[in-house]
Amino acid sequence: MSRIAKNSIKINKEINCKFENGLFFAKGKLGEKSLNINSSYTVEINNEEILILPKDEKDKLNPSWGTTRALVANLIQGVSDGFSKTLELNGTGYRASISGSKLKLQVGYSHDIDYEIPKEVKVECPKQNIIKLYSFDKEVLGATAAKIRSYRKPEPFKGKGIKYENEFIFRKEGKKK
Repeated sequence: MSRIAKNSIKINKEINCKFENGLFFAKGKLGEKSLNINSSYTVEINNEEILILPKDEKDKLNPSWGTTRALVANLIQGVSDGFSKTLELNGTGYRASISGSKLKLQVGYSHDIDYEIPKEVKVECPKQNIIKLYSFDKEVLGATAAKIRSYRKPEPFKGKGIKYENEFIFRKEGKKK
């Protein structure tokens, strides 16, 4: 039996939740989002907590029970508090700037990279070498951060590239003479 799935999800009073026809809806101060839930589960919404329970007793061993609970918990946290990721640009001349709905990256290529920012994601550049991403959708935020990072992944010799804020880059020793 899943240990994560048995736990309830605490919700604030300012979040409106409802479950009907296999869809879970949540609306909070940052936006609203829906999640399609497997038909073998039911969602019980009490005053300040949500429980996800299997309809059949044999489904308690189903591994997707914990995953479903985690997806609902991320949805609740997203519409109430939101998520953020920070990217750092390390390298000589590496910089980022925002122009309209595009993120302009100068990361060592002969041309600048213009990345179209998804509408669910807010981007800030407090410094030229730092990119801060905010969103209420954890999945879109992670995909956006991974796409931006993929333009110039950190290399192991000098550590140049785009990396996550707390990411450790394993360094290699160069050639010996």
